[in-house]
Amino acid sequence: MRMKKKKHGPERRALLSALTTENILALYENKEKIYGNNNPLRIEIGCGKGDFVCGKSKKEPNYNYLAIEKIADVSTLATENYARDRGLGDLAANGGWQTPDGKIYPLGEVVDFGDLDLGNVRFTVGDAKELLPTLPDNCCDAIYVNFCDPWPKKGHTKRRLTYIEFLKMYSRLLTPDGKFYFKTDNRPLFDFSLEEVEKAPFTLEYHTFDLHSSEMDAENIRTEYERNFSAKGFSINMLIGKNNK
Repeated sequence: MRMKKKKHGPERRALLSALTTENILALYENKEKIYGNNNPLRIEIGCGKGDFVCGKSKKEPNYNYLAIEKIADVSTLATENYARDRGLGDLAANGGWQTPDGKIYPLGEVVDFGDLDLGNVRFTVGDAKELLPTLPDNCCDAIYVNFCDPWPKKGHTKRRLTYIEFLKMYSRLLTPDGKFYFKTDNRPLFDFSLEEVEKAPFTLEYHTFDLHSSEMDAENIRTEYERNFSAKGFSINMLIGKNNK
């Protein structure tokens, strides 16, 4: 189901522009200044409302995260959820953003977070197919794809984020020991993905057809989507591919 267009979406996104980037290459080249450290970078493709990246960034804080989302309104929600979870304030009752000290920034302004710690996640809007080629080789140590569009029609195979050409691009971006993580509730897509990984410059390090009953679930970050579909009886599939370039 498509998300209803959010009112004042661009203005809401502009409020939290300290947490977003429009140029991921510039972010990478200036990551020490932007993140405040030189920790390794990790990338999530299709971050949705931000459940995964918020949870992962807290659980493994010694990494920096770039969360890519194609739909601007969804990315805005993810950014707001992260800021709220980070203790950077919340949406103001009459619009705008209210910081922890009570100051309200109305729509049309940009929040000045001052000395507050913005944490280790930044968000960007765009198509991964167009954005990722701008990044250099060996720029990240993990790439996550969670519950992407399965593109079930045969003519749409090349659009799947686990298609061989995407996997080759992930391999280029990952460090030699980097890993690709994939989760989906769609079994045909998962079967397809297993076959593609075998053809790609990855070693299939792990896979399961029932993540929530596996030993890996202890480390799993469950998204809202994942919880909902699991409750409906869908098994969650997961694979980990280790870069072998």
